[in-house]
Amino acid sequence: MLTISEYIDKVRACWIGKNIGGTLGGPLEGTRGFFDINYYMHDLDEGVLPNDDLDLQLVWLNAAERYGKSVDAKLMGAYWQTFITAHWSEYGAGKANMKMGLVPPLSGSYHNDYKDSCGAFIRSELWACLMPANPQMAVKYAYEDSIMDHSGEGVYGEVFCAALESAAFSENNLRELINIALSYIPSDCGVAKGIKTAIDCYDSGKDIRECRREILKTVPGSFGMFKGYQDREPEPDIPEGRRGYDAPSNVAIMTAALLYGEGNFDKTVCTAVSCGEDTDCTAATAASIFGIMYGSKAFGEKWTKPIGDAIKTVSLDVTDAYCVKVPKTITELTERVAKLMPTFMSGYITYEGDKMLIGGEENLYNVSGHRRAVEVMYEFSQVLAKQPDTVTYSFPMLDFDVKYVGGPMIKNNEEKIIKVSAIKHINRQQWLEMEWLLPEELEIDCVTKSVYCEYVPNENNYVCEAQFAIKSENMTRTSYTPVLKIKSNLTGEVMCIPVTLIRE
Repeated sequence: MLTISEYIDKVRACWIGKNIGGTLGGPLEGTRGFFDINYYMHDLDEGVLPNDDLDLQLVWLNAAERYGKSVDAKLMGAYWQTFITAHWSEYGAGKANMKMGLVPPLSGSYHNDYKDSCGAFIRSELWACLMPANPQMAVKYAYEDSIMDHSGEGVYGEVFCAALESAAFSENNLRELINIALSYIPSDCGVAKGIKTAIDCYDSGKDIRECRREILKTVPGSFGMFKGYQDREPEPDIPEGRRGYDAPSNVAIMTAALLYGEGNFDKTVCTAVSCGEDTDCTAATAASIFGIMYGSKAFGEKWTKPIGDAIKTVSLDVTDAYCVKVPKTITELTERVAKLMPTFMSGYITYEGDKMLIGGEENLYNVSGHRRAVEVMYEFSQVLAKQPDTVTYSFPMLDFDVKYVGGPMIKNNEEKIIKVSAIKHINRQQWLEMEWLLPEELEIDCVTKSVYCEYVPNENNYVCEAQFAIKSENMTRTSYTPVLKIKSNLTGEVMCIPVTLIRE
């Protein structure tokens, strides 16, 4: 159990670490090589440097303050489009896709060369701070966050970090934390492979330089080649990875920094930067984790005094009174997060006299669901498996998974298969009437269909499934958005689902 004062100290330390690591690593971002870094490299008169790692989370904070537990990828996507000015790499791809009408996770995967990059794991801390010691909750929101502009390894990177950070509020053993976080991502994915490489190198006694080389050979990235080797000779045995495939190597470098740091903050944060690549991201995330584990006492004044308490932004629209309310200081950010936390943790808060205690899950590992008489328990692996082509729509009585088989692309004279599956919230039998409203030039194999919702869900938690084939012989427009209208005979509720298709 955490007292509220212990919790607030860890949250504050998380954000202090984010500012320290981002400021330390900023000047070397996008470089390749090993560097002997031991302190800030910028003009200290500038104070803290702005960093999008923190910026993006300030927008999510505003969304969470307004919508609470209902915040999801679609809501965050609207905030992203409205308030975030950054449009580079995966950010730009995600925004462009959403402007075409593609919703997450389609927006994160479609024509996105950077879907496996670092832009998601760097914004994981908020979910951990809102759901301390509850990684099973935190990863659900981290998933919703990441699928707007990432897929695959980019998603796994944020899920891993959110799980580790949330668990760190109650578990202080780094190796245990890494194992907990690994339980939430596929064991054979690139992020897991990179992390295991870091662990193997540390356990076998290899130094950090050799560990870095092994990581970059095992899961080759390209981020460090944005600026390249600068003033040093290239390393011929380290390959340049596929463009945008950067989450595996950078999450592994962040993990290696924590391992080789051995509980020493200076060593941890400087190691992250010394390894090059996406240095502001690796250092900021490692320092945030360190702060959650050890609290604000973890940082010496030499790190905190030069940057102070300020927050500076670089990628947010703050030009008018209708923009998001951006915290000006770490103190204000900490207060707002602490005030919001009970909204997400209402079932885990108890009181002893005038003392608030925050509980957590007894088992911090990913737990598989178990079949009951009429329901299947939530299982996170099923959520991860929905990317990149299954969109979830939530309504009061039912959720619907809409699967675009093969993605959102449609070609003339080729069928596009759409599968619709329902998850019910209450155990009541009902029929659903499904009707398609089609734009001109599109036709479908079955315009209306009646579907019975089974009483007992199947192994995928679905109570009914339906499949449709959409086709056209002469499409002339770039995109089409047929609408699936679903009516329940139990409540009379009418639920409308837009299905955007891109002509290729």
